[in-house]
Amino acid sequence: MAPPIALPETFARAVAGLRSVTPRPEIELEEVGAPQRLAPYAFALSAAVLRDDDEVATGRLILLHDPAGHEAWQGTLRLVTYVTAELEVDLASDPLLPGVGWTWLTDALDAQGAGHRAIGGTVTQTLSTRFGELAGPPAAGDIEIRASWTPLRADLGPHLLGWCTLLASTAGLPPPGVTALPTRRSAGAA
Repeated sequence: MAPPIALPETFARAVAGLRSVTPRPEIELEEVGAPQRLAPYAFALSAAVLRDDDEVATGRLILLHDPAGHEAWQGTLRLVTYVTAELEVDLASDPLLPGVGWTWLTDALDAQGAGHRAIGGTVTQTLSTRFGELAGPPAAGDIEIRASWTPLRADLGPHLLGWCTLLASTAGLPPPGVTALPTRRSAGAA
């Protein structure tokens, strides 16, 4: 039996910070396998956002650590995320959506005091219409946010809380403590 591998203190502290966070009840987190070729040390979480038992958004957060540092990261730790959610077609076709999606991320990190640098990423909006044998529901829309940033400290709890806020925003959840109003049914609806 091989002896356990000692993890660098910075990485171990960063993972402990991620594991210490309890997200809001609509967000389910799970530890998943992390990509092994991006950095000497990696850890990953996946998330599903549920609304009325329906999965309305998903995401993945990957922590990378290279004790030697990485010039492009401007540090030894890097967080990488992928978040996607279904949207109503009207919202998904809004030309302002990419800028709003990016603000969801940066505002969420700032609100949690998750200091960062070297942040970058993309926001993609898509509209899909089914045809032929795949014909079915009306057009559908999606938003996809891919981003990475370097945390300023190894305590990553605030970063995970910010990421959970991003997930909630993409899923259209109301802020914690606010109850969404029920949607009105049309006069002819049963």
